[in-house]
Amino acid sequence: MRVGLVGVGRIGVLHAENLRELPQVEQLVVADADPGRARAIAEKLGLRAADSVDDLLASKPDGIVIAAATPAHTELVTKAAAAKIATFCEKPLAPTVEGTKDVIKLADDAGIKLQLGFQRRFDPGYQQARERVQSGELGFLHTIVATTMDQAPPHADYIPTSGGIFRDCAVHDFDIVRWTTGREIVEVYATGANKGADFFKQAGDVDTGQVLVTLDDGTLGTIAVTRYNGAGYDVRLEAHGEKGMVAVGLDDRAPLRSTEAEALWPAGPAYQTFSERFAIAYAEELKAFVDLIANGGEPKATARDALEALYLAEAAEKSRKERRPVRVEEVRV
Repeated sequence: MRVGLVGVGRIGVLHAENLRELPQVEQLVVADADPGRARAIAEKLGLRAADSVDDLLASKPDGIVIAAATPAHTELVTKAAAAKIATFCEKPLAPTVEGTKDVIKLADDAGIKLQLGFQRRFDPGYQQARERVQSGELGFLHTIVATTMDQAPPHADYIPTSGGIFRDCAVHDFDIVRWTTGREIVEVYATGANKGADFFKQAGDVDTGQVLVTLDDGTLGTIAVTRYNGAGYDVRLEAHGEKGMVAVGLDDRAPLRSTEAEALWPAGPAYQTFSERFAIAYAEELKAFVDLIANGGEPKATARDALEALYLAEAAEKSRKERRPVRVEEVRV
C-alpha cells in the first residue's frame, strides 16, 4: 500500500522510521509545510517527498498519517476526509470541543477510518494492566494513580498554542485511565503551580498540575503532570484493588531512585524522552493503523476517545481556574 505522512518534525520522523519498516507499506511519501525539510528527511530515510501537502493528498494515498504541528490538525483531517483517505492523527483533532465534534462529523459523513495517536494503549505494560483490571483479578478498584513527568519543558514558543498542561499533557492520562479501567471519569478537582520558567505563567498555563478524579463506580484517582523532572521522562500507572495491585512503568529505565536499594534498582539509564519510553507503542499503533487500512475494523483509539479525553481536560482547566470540583457534565456541549 501507499501511505502519506504529513509533518516531519520529531514525532513525524519517528513515525516515518516505523512506517518504512512495515512490509505492507510499499511506498511512503512525506510532506511538510516546509518542502525543503520534507525533501531532506526523505533523502535521509530513503523515501519520496511530495512538493506540497495538497499534492500528497491529491495523489490519493491509501492512508495518511498526520504528525504536523497541532494548529494544522483540523484542516488536514478535514482535507483527508474530503478526499476519503483513511487517517491517523496525533492528538488533538481540534483545539476546542466544538471543533473536535465538527471534525468527527466530517469524518463520519465521509465514512473514513480515523485513528488517534493515544500510543499508551499499544504499550505492553498498559495492555497487561488493562487485562488484569478488567478481568476482575484485582477485585474492585479503589485507587488509580497516573503520572506523566517530562524530563524538560518544551520550547517557550510551543506553550501558547499547546492548550495548556491538562489538554496537552494530562490528556494522555485521562485517556489511559478510561481505557485501563473501562470506566468513565465523572468529576475532577485540579490545581496547578509554576516554579519554573516565566513563559508558562505568561501564557496562562502552569508547569505542574495535579488532578483528583472520581470514576463512575466511585474509584478515586490522582493524575500528576509536570514539565520539570530532572531524573528523566517518567510515565507510570498504578491500579490498586481489593485483592491486589498492578503497576506500569517500573522497568530498569524508570527514572526513580530507591533509598532502600539505590545501587540495585533501577539499573538505568533513565528514559529521557517519550520516543524512548514508548518505542514499542509507537511502532505498534502504526502497525494497527496499517492493518486497519488493509483489513477494516474499528480503530483501537477513536475520535470519540479523543473527545472524551478533551472533555476531561476542559473540566480540569475549569477546575484549576475556578478552584473547585467540576462535574464533567458541566463542560459537555
